[in-house]
Amino acid sequence: MSTPFLDTARRVIRTEAEALVQLADSLDDRFRQAIDTLVATRGRVIVTGIGKSGHIAKKIAATLASTGTPAQFVHPAEASHGDLGMITSDDVVLAISNSGEAPELANLISYSRRFSIPLIGITSRAESSLGTQCDVILQLPQLSEACGTGVVPSTSTTMTLAMGDAVAIALMENRAFTAEHFREFHPGGKLGARLNRVADLMHTGDALPLVQADAPMSEALMALSSKSFGVVIVADADGTLQGIITSGDLGRHLDGLLSKTARDVMTSNPVTIAPNALAEKAVGIMNGRKITCLVVVEPDGNNKPTGLLHIHDCLRIGLG
Repeated sequence: MSTPFLDTARRVIRTEAEALVQLADSLDDRFRQAIDTLVATRGRVIVTGIGKSGHIAKKIAATLASTGTPAQFVHPAEASHGDLGMITSDDVVLAISNSGEAPELANLISYSRRFSIPLIGITSRAESSLGTQCDVILQLPQLSEACGTGVVPSTSTTMTLAMGDAVAIALMENRAFTAEHFREFHPGGKLGARLNRVADLMHTGDALPLVQADAPMSEALMALSSKSFGVVIVADADGTLQGIITSGDLGRHLDGLLSKTARDVMTSNPVTIAPNALAEKAVGIMNGRKITCLVVVEPDGNNKPTGLLHIHDCLRIGLG
Protein backbone atom coordinates (compact mmCIF):
# COMPACT_ATOMS: atom_id res chain seq x y z
CA MET A 1 0.00 0.00 0.00
CA SER A 2 1.38 3.37 -1.02
CA THR A 3 1.03 6.53 1.08
CA PRO A 4 2.57 10.01 0.69
CA PHE A 5 5.06 9.14 3.44
CA LEU A 6 6.11 5.90 1.77
CA ASP A 7 6.38 7.65 -1.59
CA THR A 8 8.66 10.27 -0.03
CA ALA A 9 10.82 7.67 1.69
CA ARG A 10 11.23 5.65 -1.49
CA ARG A 11 12.05 8.77 -3.52
CA VAL A 12 14.73 9.83 -1.04
CA ILE A 13 16.34 6.40 -0.87
CA ARG A 14 16.30 5.92 -4.64
CA THR A 15 17.73 9.42 -5.18
CA GLU A 16 20.59 8.69 -2.80
CA ALA A 17 21.15 5.21 -4.26
CA GLU A 18 21.40 6.66 -7.77
CA ALA A 19 23.84 9.26 -6.47
CA LEU A 20 26.08 6.51 -5.10
CA VAL A 21 26.15 4.84 -8.51
CA GLN A 22 27.21 8.14 -10.10
CA LEU A 23 29.83 8.62 -7.40
CA ALA A 24 31.32 5.17 -8.07
CA ASP A 25 31.41 5.87 -11.81
CA SER A 26 33.09 9.26 -11.25
CA LEU A 27 36.12 7.92 -9.35
CA ASP A 28 39.39 8.41 -11.19
CA ASP A 29 43.14 8.47 -10.62
CA ARG A 30 42.73 11.13 -7.95
CA PHE A 31 41.37 8.43 -5.64
CA ARG A 32 44.60 6.45 -6.09
CA GLN A 33 46.60 9.61 -5.39
CA ALA A 34 44.66 10.13 -2.16
CA ILE A 35 45.29 6.56 -1.03
CA ASP A 36 48.99 6.85 -1.87
CA THR A 37 49.16 10.04 0.20
CA LEU A 38 47.44 8.39 3.15
CA VAL A 39 49.57 5.24 2.98
CA ALA A 40 52.75 7.33 2.97
CA THR A 41 51.86 9.42 6.02
CA ARG A 42 53.87 8.74 9.17
CA GLY A 43 51.30 10.30 11.48
CA ARG A 44 47.53 10.45 11.72
CA VAL A 45 44.73 11.36 9.39
CA ILE A 46 43.17 14.59 10.70
CA VAL A 47 39.54 14.58 9.54
CA THR A 48 37.66 17.87 9.72
CA GLY A 49 34.42 19.48 8.66
CA ILE A 50 31.67 21.73 10.00
CA GLY A 51 27.94 21.18 10.39
CA LYS A 52 26.61 18.01 8.76
CA SER A 53 30.02 17.52 7.13
CA GLY A 54 31.48 17.57 10.64
CA HIS A 55 29.21 14.74 11.73
CA ILE A 56 30.23 12.71 8.69
CA ALA A 57 33.89 13.56 9.38
CA LYS A 58 33.61 12.12 12.90
CA LYS A 59 32.26 8.88 11.50
CA ILE A 60 34.99 8.67 8.87
CA ALA A 61 37.67 9.28 11.51
CA ALA A 62 36.17 6.52 13.67
CA THR A 63 36.05 4.09 10.74
CA LEU A 64 39.64 4.83 9.79
CA ALA A 65 40.84 4.36 13.36
CA SER A 66 38.98 1.06 13.77
CA THR A 67 40.43 -0.37 10.56
CA GLY A 68 44.09 0.28 11.23
CA THR A 69 44.60 3.88 10.10
CA PRO A 70 45.32 6.23 13.03
CA ALA A 71 42.82 9.08 12.70
CA GLN A 72 41.36 11.92 14.74
CA PHE A 73 38.52 14.36 14.22
CA VAL A 74 39.49 18.01 14.78
CA HIS A 75 36.72 20.59 14.93
CA PRO A 76 37.71 23.44 12.59
CA ALA A 77 36.39 26.16 14.91
CA GLU A 78 38.30 24.72 17.87
CA ALA A 79 41.35 24.42 15.64
CA SER A 80 41.32 28.20 15.26
CA HIS A 81 41.44 28.51 19.06
CA GLY A 82 44.46 26.37 19.80
CA ASP A 83 43.68 22.89 18.51
CA LEU A 84 45.86 23.46 15.44
CA GLY A 85 48.62 22.39 17.81
CA MET A 86 47.25 18.85 17.56
CA ILE A 87 48.27 18.69 13.91
CA THR A 88 51.90 17.89 13.08
CA SER A 89 53.93 17.82 9.90
CA ASP A 90 53.73 14.02 9.96
CA ASP A 91 49.94 14.11 9.63
CA VAL A 92 47.64 14.46 6.63
CA VAL A 93 44.44 16.51 6.67
CA LEU A 94 41.20 15.22 5.17
CA ALA A 95 38.88 18.24 4.93
CA ILE A 96 35.19 17.89 4.05
CA SER A 97 32.96 20.63 2.64
CA ASN A 98 30.36 20.02 -0.05
CA SER A 99 30.53 23.64 -1.22
CA GLY A 100 34.23 23.94 -0.48
CA GLU A 101 33.61 27.38 1.00
CA ALA A 102 33.00 26.71 4.70
CA PRO A 103 34.68 29.74 6.35
CA GLU A 104 35.47 27.74 9.48
CA LEU A 105 37.96 25.68 7.46
CA ALA A 106 40.00 28.67 6.32
CA ASN A 107 42.51 28.75 9.20
CA LEU A 108 43.03 25.01 9.15
CA ILE A 109 43.60 25.01 5.38
CA SER A 110 46.02 27.91 5.72
CA TYR A 111 47.88 26.10 8.51
CA SER A 112 48.27 22.98 6.37
CA ARG A 113 49.66 25.06 3.50
CA ARG A 114 52.06 26.97 5.74
CA PHE A 115 53.61 23.82 7.21
CA SER A 116 53.41 21.66 4.05
CA ILE A 117 50.95 19.23 5.61
CA PRO A 118 49.27 17.16 2.87
CA LEU A 119 45.67 18.22 2.34
CA ILE A 120 42.99 16.01 0.80
CA GLY A 121 39.62 17.61 0.15
CA ILE A 122 36.20 16.03 -0.29
CA THR A 123 34.00 18.56 -2.09
CA SER A 124 31.66 18.82 -5.05
CA ARG A 125 33.31 22.00 -6.38
CA ALA A 126 36.85 21.76 -7.72
CA GLU A 127 36.97 25.55 -8.22
CA SER A 128 36.13 26.27 -4.57
CA SER A 129 38.56 27.54 -1.93
CA LEU A 130 39.06 24.00 -0.63
CA GLY A 131 39.23 22.49 -4.12
CA THR A 132 41.93 24.85 -5.32
CA GLN A 133 44.03 24.64 -2.14
CA CYS A 134 44.14 20.90 -1.56
CA ASP A 135 46.85 18.59 -2.86
CA VAL A 136 44.33 15.94 -3.88
CA ILE A 137 40.63 16.42 -4.46
CA LEU A 138 38.07 13.68 -4.07
CA GLN A 139 35.30 15.31 -6.02
CA LEU A 140 31.65 14.49 -5.46
CA PRO A 141 29.20 14.73 -8.38
CA GLN A 142 27.12 17.91 -8.21
CA LEU A 143 23.68 16.42 -7.65
CA SER A 144 20.45 17.68 -6.14
CA GLU A 145 19.76 16.94 -2.51
CA ALA A 146 17.07 14.34 -1.90
CA CYS A 147 14.84 16.80 -0.05
CA GLY A 148 13.75 18.42 -3.31
CA THR A 149 14.38 21.96 -2.04
CA GLY A 150 18.16 21.65 -2.22
CA VAL A 151 18.70 22.88 1.33
CA VAL A 152 18.85 19.70 3.43
CA PRO A 153 22.19 17.86 3.21
CA SER A 154 21.16 14.34 2.23
CA THR A 155 22.47 13.17 -1.13
CA SER A 156 25.73 15.02 -0.52
CA THR A 157 26.27 13.60 2.97
CA THR A 158 25.44 10.09 1.79
CA MET A 159 28.05 10.37 -0.98
CA THR A 160 30.60 11.80 1.47
CA LEU A 161 30.02 8.96 3.91
CA ALA A 162 30.40 6.41 1.11
CA MET A 163 33.61 8.11 -0.06
CA GLY A 164 34.98 7.88 3.47
CA ASP A 165 34.12 4.19 3.65
CA ALA A 166 35.80 3.62 0.29
CA VAL A 167 38.96 5.32 1.54
CA ALA A 168 39.00 3.39 4.82
CA ILE A 169 38.46 0.00 3.22
CA ALA A 170 41.00 0.67 0.45
CA LEU A 171 43.55 1.47 3.17
CA MET A 172 42.50 -1.57 5.15
CA GLU A 173 43.03 -3.88 2.19
CA ASN A 174 46.34 -2.19 1.37
CA ARG A 175 47.55 -3.00 4.89
CA ALA A 176 46.18 -6.58 4.77
CA PHE A 177 44.11 -5.73 7.82
CA THR A 178 42.56 -8.98 9.09
CA ALA A 179 39.63 -9.93 11.32
CA GLU A 180 42.16 -10.61 14.08
CA HIS A 181 43.47 -7.03 13.82
CA PHE A 182 39.87 -5.78 13.78
CA ARG A 183 39.16 -7.65 16.99
CA GLU A 184 42.00 -5.82 18.76
CA PHE A 185 40.12 -2.56 18.21
CA HIS A 186 36.67 -4.03 18.99
CA PRO A 187 36.98 -6.07 22.21
CA GLY A 188 33.50 -5.11 23.43
CA GLY A 189 29.95 -5.53 22.24
CA LYS A 190 28.44 -7.96 19.78
CA LEU A 191 31.17 -7.33 17.22
CA GLY A 192 33.90 -8.22 19.68
CA ALA A 193 32.03 -11.35 20.73
CA ARG A 194 31.76 -12.53 17.13
CA LEU A 195 35.53 -12.21 16.69
CA ASN A 196 36.50 -14.24 19.77
CA ARG A 197 38.44 -17.42 19.08
CA VAL A 198 37.68 -20.79 20.62
CA ALA A 199 41.02 -20.56 22.45
CA ASP A 200 39.80 -17.40 24.20
CA LEU A 201 36.87 -19.24 25.79
CA MET A 202 37.79 -22.91 26.12
CA HIS A 203 38.58 -24.73 29.38
CA THR A 204 42.01 -26.34 29.65
CA GLY A 205 44.34 -28.21 31.98
CA ASP A 206 42.91 -29.47 35.25
CA ALA A 207 39.50 -28.07 34.34
CA LEU A 208 39.06 -30.73 31.63
CA PRO A 209 36.79 -33.70 32.46
CA LEU A 210 39.31 -36.18 31.04
CA VAL A 211 39.71 -39.92 31.72
CA GLN A 212 41.64 -42.71 30.02
CA ALA A 213 39.76 -45.18 27.88
CA ASP A 214 40.43 -48.13 30.22
CA ALA A 215 39.29 -46.18 33.32
CA PRO A 216 36.35 -47.71 35.23
CA MET A 217 33.03 -45.93 34.86
CA SER A 218 33.15 -44.98 38.53
CA GLU A 219 36.09 -42.70 37.66
CA ALA A 220 34.27 -41.33 34.62
CA LEU A 221 31.19 -40.59 36.72
CA MET A 222 33.36 -38.75 39.23
CA ALA A 223 34.81 -36.59 36.45
CA LEU A 224 31.32 -36.02 35.06
CA SER A 225 29.95 -34.73 38.36
CA SER A 226 32.99 -32.80 39.58
CA LYS A 227 33.69 -30.84 36.38
CA SER A 228 30.04 -29.93 35.71
CA PHE A 229 30.22 -29.85 31.91
CA GLY A 230 27.80 -32.72 31.39
CA VAL A 231 30.40 -34.64 29.35
CA VAL A 232 33.61 -36.61 29.87
CA ILE A 233 36.45 -36.67 27.32
CA VAL A 234 37.98 -40.10 26.80
CA ALA A 235 41.60 -40.46 25.64
CA ASP A 236 44.05 -43.35 25.34
CA ALA A 237 47.31 -43.64 27.27
CA ASP A 238 49.23 -41.25 25.02
CA GLY A 239 46.50 -38.62 25.17
CA THR A 240 44.89 -39.25 21.78
CA LEU A 241 41.17 -38.53 21.71
CA GLN A 242 39.06 -41.69 21.65
CA GLY A 243 35.56 -40.50 22.41
CA ILE A 244 33.20 -38.64 24.68
CA ILE A 245 30.67 -39.70 27.29
CA THR A 246 27.39 -37.81 27.61
CA SER A 247 24.24 -38.30 29.66
CA GLY A 248 22.75 -40.02 26.62
CA ASP A 249 25.55 -42.57 26.65
CA LEU A 250 24.89 -43.23 30.34
CA GLY A 251 21.22 -43.87 29.62
CA ARG A 252 22.07 -46.39 26.92
CA HIS A 253 24.42 -48.33 29.21
CA LEU A 254 22.62 -48.27 32.55
CA ASP A 255 22.54 -52.04 32.83
CA GLY A 256 25.77 -53.00 34.55
CA LEU A 257 27.18 -49.49 34.13
CA LEU A 258 29.70 -49.66 36.98
CA SER A 259 31.22 -52.85 35.64
CA LYS A 260 32.17 -51.18 32.37
CA THR A 261 35.07 -48.99 31.28
CA ALA A 262 34.93 -45.58 29.70
CA ARG A 263 35.68 -47.14 26.30
CA ASP A 264 32.63 -49.41 26.64
CA VAL A 265 30.28 -46.47 27.16
CA MET A 266 31.78 -43.64 25.10
CA THR A 267 30.66 -42.38 21.71
CA SER A 268 33.59 -42.58 19.31
CA ASN A 269 34.68 -39.81 16.94
CA PRO A 270 33.14 -36.84 18.78
CA VAL A 271 32.76 -33.48 17.06
CA THR A 272 35.91 -31.39 17.44
CA ILE A 273 37.06 -27.89 16.64
CA ALA A 274 40.43 -26.14 16.39
CA PRO A 275 41.42 -23.54 19.02
CA ASN A 276 41.97 -20.85 16.38
CA ALA A 277 38.44 -21.20 14.97
CA LEU A 278 36.00 -18.36 15.57
CA ALA A 279 33.69 -18.91 18.53
CA GLU A 280 30.80 -17.95 16.25
CA LYS A 281 31.61 -20.99 14.09
CA ALA A 282 31.60 -23.20 17.19
CA VAL A 283 28.13 -21.96 18.12
CA GLY A 284 26.91 -22.78 14.64
CA ILE A 285 28.26 -26.33 14.93
CA MET A 286 26.73 -26.88 18.36
CA ASN A 287 23.36 -25.52 17.28
CA GLY A 288 23.42 -27.57 14.09
CA ARG A 289 24.36 -30.81 15.87
CA LYS A 290 22.15 -30.05 18.90
CA ILE A 291 25.05 -30.57 21.29
CA THR A 292 26.35 -28.46 24.16
CA CYS A 293 30.12 -29.08 24.04
CA LEU A 294 32.94 -29.33 21.56
CA VAL A 295 36.28 -31.02 22.19
CA VAL A 296 39.12 -28.75 21.09
CA VAL A 297 42.06 -30.34 19.28
CA GLU A 298 45.05 -28.77 17.57
CA PRO A 299 44.90 -28.87 13.75
CA ASP A 300 48.17 -30.83 13.60
CA GLY A 301 46.72 -34.29 13.07
CA ASN A 302 47.66 -35.61 16.53
CA ASN A 303 44.02 -35.50 17.65
CA LYS A 304 44.93 -34.77 21.25
CA PRO A 305 42.35 -32.79 23.25
CA THR A 306 43.67 -29.46 24.49
CA GLY A 307 40.41 -27.91 25.61
CA LEU A 308 36.64 -28.07 25.92
CA LEU A 309 34.19 -25.41 24.81
CA HIS A 310 30.70 -25.32 26.34
CA ILE A 311 27.76 -23.48 24.80
CA HIS A 312 27.40 -21.50 28.03
CA ASP A 313 30.86 -20.01 27.48
CA CYS A 314 29.60 -18.59 24.19
CA LEU A 315 26.27 -17.43 25.60
CA ARG A 316 28.09 -15.58 28.36
CA ILE A 317 29.73 -13.24 25.83
CA GLY A 318 26.60 -12.71 23.77
CA LEU A 319 26.89 -15.45 21.15
CA GLY A 320 24.15 -17.97 20.59
